[in-house]
Amino acid sequence: MPTQQRMPAEDSGVNRIDGFKRNAAGVGNWLKDRVFQQIVGNHLVYACCWEDPRVDRQALQIDRDDRLLVITSAGCNVLDYALDFPARIYAVDINPRQNALLELKIAGIRHLDFETFFAFFGEGAIRNARAIYDAHLRSDLSNSARRFWDRHIDWFDVQRGRSFYYRGTAGTFAWLNALYIDHVLRVRPHVDALLDAADVTEQSNIYNTHLRDRFWGGMLRRLSQGDLLLALSGVPRDQRRIVEEQFEGSLAAYLQETAERVIYRQSLADNYFWRVYVQGRFTRTCCPSYLQSEHFARLQAGLFDSISTHTDSVRSFLENFSGKLSKFVLLDHMDWLHQRHRRELQRQWQAIVDRATPGARVIWRSGSPNSDFVDRIQITYDGRRRRLGEILRYDRERAEHLHAQDRCHTYAGFFIADLP
Repeated sequence: MPTQQRMPAEDSGVNRIDGFKRNAAGVGNWLKDRVFQQIVGNHLVYACCWEDPRVDRQALQIDRDDRLLVITSAGCNVLDYALDFPARIYAVDINPRQNALLELKIAGIRHLDFETFFAFFGEGAIRNARAIYDAHLRSDLSNSARRFWDRHIDWFDVQRGRSFYYRGTAGTFAWLNALYIDHVLRVRPHVDALLDAADVTEQSNIYNTHLRDRFWGGMLRRLSQGDLLLALSGVPRDQRRIVEEQFEGSLAAYLQETAERVIYRQSLADNYFWRVYVQGRFTRTCCPSYLQSEHFARLQAGLFDSISTHTDSVRSFLENFSGKLSKFVLLDHMDWLHQRHRRELQRQWQAIVDRATPGARVIWRSGSPNSDFVDRIQITYDGRRRRLGEILRYDRERAEHLHAQDRCHTYAGFFIADLP
């Protein structure tokens, strides 16, 4: 029997230390993921959507025969797509609280006058929110949505002193940012002036003179390195890794570049995404389409009837769906899956291909400027195994053109792809 070779004691010690560090890092990452899952899985995450539907509608080219699958998020964009008269919109989200929010909006469209509806979802604050809810909205909700809003409808109550848009986890992130603006930097007048500027030149002058150097100081940079604030904003560790790869490990640099790309290139006059984030409310002239009186009237006349909500994963919904779909809006959720849930992502794309009409269109966003990880996914198509990169027909020129117009600019990549 050969003699077992022993490792030198000092090497063995080094290996033990390295192994301990690896285990400690693994435990740390596991804890971070558990914190994220607890935050995202048990709360309303998004009080408003952060994907520009004006861009999406140009990319999708919705017509009356289209049947869409859309990840619900806050439901703002689902209502926006309904204005293009599709045959059906299936709003799918694994988080029942996001569907509960869309259900509440649809109930409000059905039963409230425009002024009351705008107080709820435009101002994010109204007197007697619970009484209005009990009298007009509650009976229209599913059991799951009713249980949620029975507990949380007071988020809309003006007497609680905090806008609905500063509720939920991403809303809490926005509220903390507002506190930073108001009580740490004390630059609220300059921020409001920035949003009300007449043009890009005035915006740039206000930002460069009063905000740029102060806002991106050391405190914000330190806070942006923590995982809690990122979890509150709905950014998982895998997506953060994608972003940091593009910005040499600095999330603060990414946040600054994102803000400046908007401030220096686009008028903020109709940028309701950034307005609601820093002010906690929309205005009559700067708000999503469903909060504009003429579009509210169209939705109330029956366009909302095309929408149904489904609490499920995209993959599971599609595997149990018997029809065909022509448009898919996948947001950025593939960033969440591709690192450690590749099997789920593969099954999801298989289900998309299986349930898609010929020439169906898929749009998505990513923290990465390229689609390499999507192209590598293998599925069964036309009787044999194929990589998605061989099947998808990208319209990269149009996607790049539309991405430059995006009012959010929180993603590095926007993709438009058609199936054969």
